[in-house]
Amino acid sequence: MTDASTRMSHRQVLEAISGLLLAMFASMMANTIVGTSLPIIVPDLGGTQTDYTWVVTASLLTTAISTPIWGKLADLTNRKVLVLVALTLFLAASAVAGFAQSPGMLIAARAFQGVGAGGVAALSQVIMADIISPRERGKYMGLFGVVMGVSTVGGPIIGGVLTDTVGWHWNFFVGIPLGLIAFAVIVKTLTLAPRANRRVRIDYLGIVLLSVASSLLLIWVTNVKDYGWLSTETYVMVGGAIVATALFIWVETRAAEPLVPLSLFRNRTFTLAVLASISIGVAMFGTAVYLGQYFQMARGFDPTGAGLMTIPMAAGMLICSTVVGQLVTRFGAWKRYLVIGAVVMTIGNGLLATLTADTHLALVGLYMFLLGAGMGMTMQNLVLVVQNTARSQEMGVASSGVNFFRTIGGTAGVAVIGSVLASTMTDLLAQRRDELMTAIAGLGARGAEVAEQFRSGTMPVARDLPEPVRVIVEQVAATSIAHAFLVGVPLGVLSILCIVFLPNIPLGRKNNAERMREQAAAGIGEEIVDDALAQAGVPLATGAIPVTDDQSRATQDADAPRGGRRS
Repeated sequence: MTDASTRMSHRQVLEAISGLLLAMFASMMANTIVGTSLPIIVPDLGGTQTDYTWVVTASLLTTAISTPIWGKLADLTNRKVLVLVALTLFLAASAVAGFAQSPGMLIAARAFQGVGAGGVAALSQVIMADIISPRERGKYMGLFGVVMGVSTVGGPIIGGVLTDTVGWHWNFFVGIPLGLIAFAVIVKTLTLAPRANRRVRIDYLGIVLLSVASSLLLIWVTNVKDYGWLSTETYVMVGGAIVATALFIWVETRAAEPLVPLSLFRNRTFTLAVLASISIGVAMFGTAVYLGQYFQMARGFDPTGAGLMTIPMAAGMLICSTVVGQLVTRFGAWKRYLVIGAVVMTIGNGLLATLTADTHLALVGLYMFLLGAGMGMTMQNLVLVVQNTARSQEMGVASSGVNFFRTIGGTAGVAVIGSVLASTMTDLLAQRRDELMTAIAGLGARGAEVAEQFRSGTMPVARDLPEPVRVIVEQVAATSIAHAFLVGVPLGVLSILCIVFLPNIPLGRKNNAERMREQAAAGIGEEIVDDALAQAGVPLATGAIPVTDDQSRATQDADAPRGGRRS
């Protein structure tokens, strides 16, 4: 039986992945839809700048931690059932978030929302790899770009419109009908090949230790401005994170099936790609989240207007992700695009760090476009590069590893940028206290109300403040946000260095199933290979993710597309 004769048609693939793409859109939109609405949501719930940060951080953290867990569960049971369970959890958490009556309730709901979203994203990638052959993967790269671009652009706009019309609660309710439709489509159209039973040991201790280390680190980063750098809380949390990380590494070296196999880090491509992905995660999540705050607090836009202003960044990501993906597929060269993308991303991030309350909006749009273009050129191609060099038996964990560390980087980035922003804003307001008090005193009767708002520690809605106070708040907010964006610049430089030193290995032309069948022809045996493929959940008729083993690169160079050279 030839692989070409049994592959799914384009229509069959679209039917199979349509529900997955819709579910991914709903879950990705959940992360972006609050970007322009949080300046309204948090004050309405009586929250602070710290609450603002944690509404975003909670979902990112649980998404990151749950991703490898969902991946392990995918080896134990039916992947279709798992993705439906993850989608159900996401929808239930979305409903709770919509009914939130306090910042704590909203943050908790967002945490569970992140667990469900992590499952939808991780399992969708595994299932897509099962049903789409690598030789046809290029056709569908545009779909990933469309989902990412539309959710990035549409989320803030939809969130802004809903907040301005029917209320912010609908930021969380709006994804429920989309998720229900996705659920029905997946049930009806997604059919996976039967999988052989396989005993898999879950690294529960590794999961606990990784969760503890990540949570302690994020809690400390988010609240260090309140704790102090040399406080008891800092010693306990940083020390606890270090101990948990050390124990995690020790456990992973002894676990039968480790959550994160440390052997992966002996692969230079994987290690450098992970470091670069962490930097990209900071730019993708951290900078994007606080752009909405810039447009509302420093420029006076309402949530809808702030959402519309983020279109250039999403456009850059969508256009460059799609175009560069097609170029890589057509010509086989990848490194030049990664280097260019990392440089463009770093330049865009650096330019955003120069923002003021008076920066021309056309320039702000250009800066955002550059940032989005850089992310679009690098993000998915780093995963492709890792897949190209990972061993076939480590393909899933290697691919998810890049996504995991990118999300961790983004989670830490949101917390760090939020911490820098809150600290800088507090300092600048203190420096301009006399000027601010003079402006408030000139407001007459309303001055007491405005002063109480500042004293309470809640975030003011800048456009609702009287003119003399609003000008000061906008200037302070713009300067604070610009300083916070500086966090991404050195990390961008790090990503450039990592990508420059990536081995320029040509992309392989044979998929996992083809390589394993070659091993069978060499004497391993057809039955053993087919059983191994079945245990991996790979339908023999559709192929698998394109990879090239380190040990077999030399034999595949002749098959590699022109344009790829070794460094």
